[in-house]
Amino acid sequence: MGTRGERQRERPRARRAARQRERLPSEPTARRCRRATLPPALRGRDWLRAAGCAALAVGVIAPAARKRLRLPSLATSLLAWQLPLTTARLLPPGRLRAAATYAAQMWAYYVHYDMPDDRPGALERRVRVDYPIAIDRLFGAGEVPTVRLQRALARGERLRAHDYLLTFAHWAWFVVPHGTVAYTLWRHPERFRRTAVGVAACFDLGLVGYWALPTAPPWWASRIGKLPPVRRTMAAVGERLWGRLWQPLYHSVEGNPYAAMPSLHFGTSVVAARALAEIGPGHGAIGWGYAGVLGFALVYLGEHYVVDLAAGALCAEVAWRLARKVVPDEDRSVSGDLRSNGRVPATAVGKLISSSPPASAAR
Repeated sequence: MGTRGERQRERPRARRAARQRERLPSEPTARRCRRATLPPALRGRDWLRAAGCAALAVGVIAPAARKRLRLPSLATSLLAWQLPLTTARLLPPGRLRAAATYAAQMWAYYVHYDMPDDRPGALERRVRVDYPIAIDRLFGAGEVPTVRLQRALARGERLRAHDYLLTFAHWAWFVVPHGTVAYTLWRHPERFRRTAVGVAACFDLGLVGYWALPTAPPWWASRIGKLPPVRRTMAAVGERLWGRLWQPLYHSVEGNPYAAMPSLHFGTSVVAARALAEIGPGHGAIGWGYAGVLGFALVYLGEHYVVDLAAGALCAEVAWRLARKVVPDEDRSVSGDLRSNGRVPATAVGKLISSSPPASAAR
């Protein structure tokens, strides 16, 4: 025990220490304070969302730069295909998630459509030229239908009105299937599921042919002497309308030049026509009318053989049957799925979107 004077000197120090302890937060309070100073993306389980955003960025950038990064094909495929899955898990329910997941699926498709052309020399050694010519001669009674049509309708190098119209029908394809999906999402959301699944499945089925059986189109076969002269009318119209801009514009979207079998131009247009026909007879007439004009245009313009169209129609049939199985009729009648931001319909990745929890559930 100290003297009375020592005890008196200790008391102020003890009181100061007590006041300091009162100002310090308790351990749970300290943890909350430290958490409050963290970036929003790292608080609680939000770090999962930050990781998801990083996966989205990698899924877009890495496949696009795969040649420069020298990514193996397997790594490129995994990074591309995780994109729609991550998008569906990351975004909250609503039209944005539905549209973004479909767009991500299309990006994954495009990456795999273009990948065979990463090594053009190896691809050219695998290109098939003869078999579609032999089959089309059966359709054309001894003559390839493309050659027969151009002989009847084309006038040398001179471009006529139907050349422009059929070329415009071909170019419109870049809008029609995706535009049909967007239209159902906007005006008929109860039919969006089946339409998106059907269109995306048709695209993905076509990849099997592009990878397993790379096939040259008629205009290319004509260049190497396998067919009589075939004018590539689309290129002639493009040069007439766009001048020197045509070549860089075309090469920016060309992709795989040996993706003739099956014709996804025709196949996805058939899927779009079937989806529109379910909305009403007027919509169906527009869809089937366009598909018919496009099929004729593809053969006349020298872009596809008739057998390519037949294979595309087969892909469309399989894809539509799959869509009907994934999205039965009784589920399509559920109203308000997207209008009320309730359950989100499945898109190109099947029922994933409708089964994924809202992003708020991860908090």
